[in-house]
Amino acid sequence: MNKTLSGIVSYISIIIGALLASFSVACILLPNDAIDYGTAGISIIISKLTGFNLSVCVALIFAPFVIAGAFFLGVKFTLKAITGSLAYTLGLAFFEHIPFQLNTEHFLAVAFGGAVLGFGLSIILRSGGCIDGSEILANIILKKITDKTGKNYSMMPILIAFNSIVYLAVFILIDRNAALLSLLVYVVASLVIDRYTDHFEAIKQVTIITKDEDLLINAIKEDLNKTCTIIESKGAIAGENKTLICYVNYFELQKLRDIIQKNKGTFSTVQTIDEIIR
Repeated sequence: MNKTLSGIVSYISIIIGALLASFSVACILLPNDAIDYGTAGISIIISKLTGFNLSVCVALIFAPFVIAGAFFLGVKFTLKAITGSLAYTLGLAFFEHIPFQLNTEHFLAVAFGGAVLGFGLSIILRSGGCIDGSEILANIILKKITDKTGKNYSMMPILIAFNSIVYLAVFILIDRNAALLSLLVYVVASLVIDRYTDHFEAIKQVTIITKDEDLLINAIKEDLNKTCTIIESKGAIAGENKTLICYVNYFELQKLRDIIQKNKGTFSTVQTIDEIIR
């Protein structure tokens, strides 16, 4: 019952976060000559250059990434991504027709819009969802690299490279002011997301203390294709046990939480790792 309720709350949170993000884009950022980043930014560029409906462009651009995510990142993640993207798209279609105006300078409006966007995206990420194809792409690339090398890497370089291309396109195809204001959106939104997700783009170290390590290790290998470091440990009350240390990215962390919750009698902590030296 608790798991079902938690699942329902996560989907409701994703919808709320997507609606906040779409409100920010449609009612604050676009009227002030700024755009969103990631695949949403690509959709906005296409919409501005062609005159096509923005919500349709967002749906068409995001669809291939969702399909790819279904193959590489699992059904549960894909369902949440579809829920978030659908709510975001419908939110754009609705808020585009809502009269809303901030009577202030572009700079302040864009900074506020970036903060609202970042807060909405934070809610989505904390609930295990996603509404941007760049994050799905980064996960797929990292999964391929990890499967091939057995090493963990941050998704930050991939996201920076992707968004650099988006802002370069804005600079060339639209104008320099829009590019600079959009860059401000990215900076503000990223700061808010980092604050509320503890650097979602960084590697996470999960420490698990358990008495039945075999079930956990097998599930981690099968579901995440990851391995663990196993340490003999002893609790003052619980007695002999095992400590498992596993490194995952933010989206894999959602899967690992599910695995841990299925194995009762475990204790786990999560830390953000800034750098792994090899």
